[in-house]
Amino acid sequence: MKQILLFLALSTSFIFSSCEGDPGPPGPPGDAFLAQTFEVTTTFNFNSQSNLYETNRFSYPFEVFESDAVLAYRLEAIDEDGFDVWTQLPQNFYLSNGEVIQYIHLQTFVDVQVLIDGNYDPQTLPFDFTDNQTFRFVVVPAEFADARMSMDEAIETFNIQL
Repeated sequence: MKQILLFLALSTSFIFSSCEGDPGPPGPPGDAFLAQTFEVTTTFNFNSQSNLYETNRFSYPFEVFESDAVLAYRLEAIDEDGFDVWTQLPQNFYLSNGEVIQYIHLQTFVDVQVLIDGNYDPQTLPFDFTDNQTFRFVVVPAEFADARMSMDEAIETFNIQL
């Protein structure tokens, strides 16, 4: 009896797993939303008006839209296997003298720039933080959301009971 039940259970699972329905609509091409990236190696310049170190503005080597998201990374090190180690901005450093610096990036859909912000004396900031710094910028395609529902519309649309 146990063998018959086992046989029926296995047969039923094979029958139902091999059923097919109508195919769904075709999807968009697979590579339509690939992020793009580029890297720059630069040395910061001191801006006495803002009392900050800043890079030049870097234009994107490809088209960027206002709705796209831009992520920035700083090359932290190269590991023992020769692979790049990246950290995402903003990135903080707490210096031994109690000062704090923070790498931040400013972006538009035309260009991107990196600044060193924080609580620090620009005259004593070690060159390790300002010279020959490599940054990677990743542009992720995005679109502005169209939905602008009021609270009443959301309650009605999703049938929320209050």
